[in-house]
Amino acid sequence: MRSTANGFKWSIIERLSTQIIQLIVTLYLARLLGPHVFGLVGMLVVFIAISQVFVDSGFSSALIRHTERTEKDFSTTFYFSIGVGITCYFVLFAIAPYVASFFEQSELINLLRVLGLTVIINSFAIVQRTKLIIEMDFKTQAKASLISVFISCGTVIYLANMGYGVWALVGQTVINTLCNVVFLNIYLRWFPTTGFSKNSFNYLFSFGSKLLIAGLLDTIFKNIYQIIIGKQFFANQVGFFTQANQLASVPAMTFTSVIQRVTYPMLSNIQNDTTKFDETYLLTLRMTALFIFPLMVGLSLSATPLITLILGEEWLPAAELLQIISLAFMLYPVHAINLNLLQVKGRSDIFLKLEVIKKFLLVCILFITTPLGIKAMCIGMVIQAYIAFFINSFYTGKFCKLNTAKQLKILTPIWLGVFICAILTHCTYLFIDTNAYIELAINLSVMPLLYIAFIRWMQPDLYLIITTTVFGKRLT
Repeated sequence: MRSTANGFKWSIIERLSTQIIQLIVTLYLARLLGPHVFGLVGMLVVFIAISQVFVDSGFSSALIRHTERTEKDFSTTFYFSIGVGITCYFVLFAIAPYVASFFEQSELINLLRVLGLTVIINSFAIVQRTKLIIEMDFKTQAKASLISVFISCGTVIYLANMGYGVWALVGQTVINTLCNVVFLNIYLRWFPTTGFSKNSFNYLFSFGSKLLIAGLLDTIFKNIYQIIIGKQFFANQVGFFTQANQLASVPAMTFTSVIQRVTYPMLSNIQNDTTKFDETYLLTLRMTALFIFPLMVGLSLSATPLITLILGEEWLPAAELLQIISLAFMLYPVHAINLNLLQVKGRSDIFLKLEVIKKFLLVCILFITTPLGIKAMCIGMVIQAYIAFFINSFYTGKFCKLNTAKQLKILTPIWLGVFICAILTHCTYLFIDTNAYIELAINLSVMPLLYIAFIRWMQPDLYLIITTTVFGKRLT
């Protein structure tokens, strides 16, 4: 339990600190560079993300889950990752002109060819990251990430102010990736001591191949909105959507990353203790909802004043999108926890099956909403997220006591409480003359107070856990 708590602490420190710093810098750059620049980079994200999925190919998850891993397994992963990384880069280099032609943006040729270098660079730290996760050593990862973020953010601010435009954003990504890989290799000096093992590859790929296909589906469809918007509309609209999507996804994905990185190895270690496994799974699900639900609803409530004050009125179209997308990302960590269980149980086949079902659903929703505009597409994201919850929880309920009905029973009170607090907060300034500063101040003060009172009244056991963990004693 001590290693788990320590893992949570350092994972939170790393994810929150790096994401907050990057978010602040991104908002500064958005105001400085404008929507068009962010739209160009947003068009390329999917190609880099797909390449990264191929580089990992599910081998990291296979190594973490495998309790009898050997040095041959690590060495095989190392050689495989580098080989795939180099192959992916040459593919990106070759298709760059076609990508530019598809979006009708000639600048994308050189942008993709430089940004694609991150794929090769990242492949040199796959094993280091995996070993640190297995050891639950998130402190080392935090140090590497923080140093890299400071260096890359300082560089991008300088480049942006020197007039490099979109190349400043590309430079930030490349430098951050390079620094992170270098520091991980410094802190964890590991080199392959054996050659490539066919037996190791067969084992790792048999488990990871299904996660690879699922990861590809998830990555493609997670970024398909930028592709459709970039093709159907203009670069500015891609910029608005990308910024709204990033503001909504950062808190959700940061929280999810912390949960997954810590609970996956932890649950893997107790997968044979049914009682302890179910108790841990239940508490994780409840604590996740307790924090992420109010965060995302609060972000939706504050979207307009937040965008107005931070980015300026040029970015105001992104506020309407942020209000909607935030509600879709409410359930993102819940999805991740449900899918984590399938990986722990070794059912990557069901994991893949669920991804296929959900992506077919997403295609249907996009087919209906795309002709109606970007706002309708974002509403479709919310609908897809809630349907996906029922699909995920139905299948995970087959492997533990927390079926869909029980998950709804524990999540619905928190969900209702959050929305009631948000409505009451909104009512406090609905009939008075306010500005963006006042609205934001009310949202940041009134809603948290109402929510704390709600948790103390309706979820006393969780309130006790939080107060005793933070303050060392129960608050009266």
